[in-house]
Amino acid sequence: MILALEIAFFHPGIIFSVLFSAGFIYIGRKKWHRKLGKIVFWLGCIGLVVHVFTMVTFRFLLVALLFYAIIQFAQSKRRPIVIRPERTTTFAETEGGFRQPLFQNMLFGRQKTPEHAYEWSDVNIQTGIGDTVIDLSYAVVPKGEAVVVVRGWIGNVHIFVPYETEVSVVHSVLFGAVSMFSKETERLWNQTFIYETPAYETAEQKLKIITSMAIGNVEVKRI
Repeated sequence: MILALEIAFFHPGIIFSVLFSAGFIYIGRKKWHRKLGKIVFWLGCIGLVVHVFTMVTFRFLLVALLFYAIIQFAQSKRRPIVIRPERTTTFAETEGGFRQPLFQNMLFGRQKTPEHAYEWSDVNIQTGIGDTVIDLSYAVVPKGEAVVVVRGWIGNVHIFVPYETEVSVVHSVLFGAVSMFSKETERLWNQTFIYETPAYETAEQKLKIITSMAIGNVEVKRI
């Protein structure tokens, strides 16, 4: 709302500039296979970034997010928390078999669950800033393919899986890294990382992990 007010009263002409840059980006993506298309695309991106950064509201929001991220990082280093999904309550008797999700979408903060046995339910969440840690050591996972989908802005995803569970990982990130069974990759820049254990296709019990982050790492460890 504040951003809209600033544009309306102080920068009414920026709307045309933003639309012009967006048009460059659209045309560049359409002609990406040609050199001229790449040039047009990046000119549009640079123009859009320049216009947005001239706005006081955006700079204030950026500084606030940076301070919040630093505070969250410092707290996580001082008091590391292992978060395990809690036992879910099913509605089989009253609602035809619907279940409560293990996690909820969160804009800020870590997911928190107690340390006790729980019935597995596939995870599909969106996060803002914060870490997500999933420990399957307490999970009652049925045979077949279990799925974890995490999309977020800034944060890390830590997943601990039993030795008998095969794993498939697809991690898309603008800037981050992947640690698979204590083996770390090089820093990823606007890339998609894909990994699959050798026996994944034929395994009776397996876990498919799909993550998408702006800035963040994914760690998968055996327990």
